[in-house]
Amino acid sequence: MAAIPTPKPANIDEYIGGFPNDVQEILDKVRMTIQEAAPNAKEKISYSMPAFEQNGIVVYFAAFKNHIGLYALPSGHEQFKEALSKYKSGKGSVQFPLNQPIPFDLISKIVKFRVEENLEKVKK
Repeated sequence: MAAIPTPKPANIDEYIGGFPNDVQEILDKVRMTIQEAAPNAKEKISYSMPAFEQNGIVVYFAAFKNHIGLYALPSGHEQFKEALSKYKSGKGSVQFPLNQPIPFDLISKIVKFRVEENLEKVKK
């Protein structure tokens, strides 16, 4: 299933701006949560999705018709498997339904884990 905006966004503001206001509010909060958890990460668009990069990709996120997708690569999902178990997920993705509260605290923990993991890879 493809993300809703079809033209490739130039930046995260443009990406978020392509959604209805209620979804924009959620995306803004996801973005802010990631920024707070990874203040040194750089924003970019990758695979037509918002991404945060610090010593490699930390996470991607995207909005769909009925959910927000978070892509913390397989390791981020494996580390938080139990907490994510109530959500539909794949090897490196999880879906947070738009009709349920978004677990911002959990997103923050996943992002912090991924920042540390990327830092460890750089050290090696």
